[in-house]
Amino acid sequence: MTPTLVPHHPARDWAEIQERMLVPLYEAVYDRLGVGAGSRVLGLRCGSGLALLMAAARGARIAGVDRDLARVELARERLPEDVTVTEEPPEDLPYDVITAFHTTDGILPELSALTRSAQRDTVVVLAGWGPPERCSTESVLGIAARLADRGPGVRTDLDGLVAGAGLRPDGSGRVACPFGYANEGSAVRGLLSTGAFDEAVRATDLSQVEKEIEEALAPHVRADGTVWMPNVFRYVVARVP
Repeated sequence: MTPTLVPHHPARDWAEIQERMLVPLYEAVYDRLGVGAGSRVLGLRCGSGLALLMAAARGARIAGVDRDLARVELARERLPEDVTVTEEPPEDLPYDVITAFHTTDGILPELSALTRSAQRDTVVVLAGWGPPERCSTESVLGIAARLADRGPGVRTDLDGLVAGAGLRPDGSGRVACPFGYANEGSAVRGLLSTGAFDEAVRATDLSQVEKEIEEALAPHVRADGTVWMPNVFRYVVARVP
């Protein structure tokens, strides 16, 4: 196998290939919270805005925050003109739901800043990878950790973030989010767009990371050339005390 030769545009690859894999997660959370007309939803690390677009389709008022300028620009293209998407968290929070569907360990300062100024009982949802044994992508994620030399896995301690932000736990859930791709090249581009491999790319080089991802994908390539990896994601629900 040889590395994909298609130029990488991480933000657009995320928007066009990868983000749709998490639609079941977005839908499950919105169903659980009853997001609809009258809901006010703020997406922290909102990416290119698909989750917010889905909330808006339910009648919610929405806004987004993401420090990746390229993703912010894509979100602005995708969302209605009157929707605010910024690179810095707003100073005031007239929202009753804050979502962080793409949670990483480094999100705590942003999360804490938002929740300190949020109204009491504001719902906060954090999401990340589920149990390793329920995630077919686990073997691929192991490449990111090994090449970056930062210990096993890329999982975030969601419960630890809830405690660190001073939030009150209010339940959790798991959602099946299979990853399906048209071919190996699309899978490589989609996985690289998640950000999970950024440190590995900096520690080695892009072609090396691509090569190792392709090798790890081999067991998941079907006879027709498509790639299929069943996964489970976990989310936690908390409230501002």
